[in-house]
Amino acid sequence: MLKSFVEGARKYWKVFLIAVVLVFIADTIGPISIALPFGQISLLPMIFAVVLGCLFGPDVLKVLNTDQCRFAGNVMLVTMAPYMVRMGIGAGHNLGQLVELGPALILQEFGNIAIIFIALPVALLLGLKKEAIGACYSINRDVNLGLTTDVFGTEAPETKGTFAVYVTGAVLGALFASIFASLIASLGIFHPLALGMAAGVGSTSMMAAIVGTLSQFYPEYTEQMGVLASTSDMLTGADGIFMGVFIGIPLTKFLYRKLEPKFAALRHEPSDVLADMEKEKAAEAGNTKEEKR
Repeated sequence: MLKSFVEGARKYWKVFLIAVVLVFIADTIGPISIALPFGQISLLPMIFAVVLGCLFGPDVLKVLNTDQCRFAGNVMLVTMAPYMVRMGIGAGHNLGQLVELGPALILQEFGNIAIIFIALPVALLLGLKKEAIGACYSINRDVNLGLTTDVFGTEAPETKGTFAVYVTGAVLGALFASIFASLIASLGIFHPLALGMAAGVGSTSMMAAIVGTLSQFYPEYTEQMGVLASTSDMLTGADGIFMGVFIGIPLTKFLYRKLEPKFAALRHEPSDVLADMEKEKAAEAGNTKEEKR
């Protein structure tokens, strides 16, 4: 394993060098708070690191190629491991509180499913068709990408929708999560522990970004929020696939059949759902004629 790590470090030395430089620059910039009429946004060093890191990709400055960017994404999962260990130790220390909040943690998954009612109409309004099913039924991380591929197939439009959200979340997810969390926290509507629980969305990088941002607003709740976030994230990853199979995908498909014709008419476009229904009727009529013969 050590030999493989050394070989990887030699092959992808640019990744490590750029990472060190960007960490230094981002930390030098430091956290910046922007006051808004309806709240406050805290921009943490990680946000600057993410934005600057995007510039070195193959689409902008082209310092790193696609293979190197893919390696950087895999390394990120490894670097998150110590953080997750720390959260696990904190969970053991606060086990009593976790048991007390157990039902709320489990029921939270239904809140993740509820976002379908917002995401799907927006996707249809933007012009997505069956891609909207794969894009909107979950947060679309690794487990969901595998699930969609297994259910619909690798070349299905539903899978393409899932993959599009997967890539977008990997690139901009932590940035968006951090900004949105700071905005919600500044409103003072929810309890810090509720926000910590909500941070466990099923993505380690997004969870870390949210908890880091919330810690700036509620430093006295930092440990408790981290414990609830990591536990919620673990539960979301564990039961998320079942929610997707039995609720998420069926619900999204049902709403798609109901809403797609209306949004297609609103956009003055042909409806895929109505077209599929016409094909099914034609096929049934053809089968009926053959049976009569």
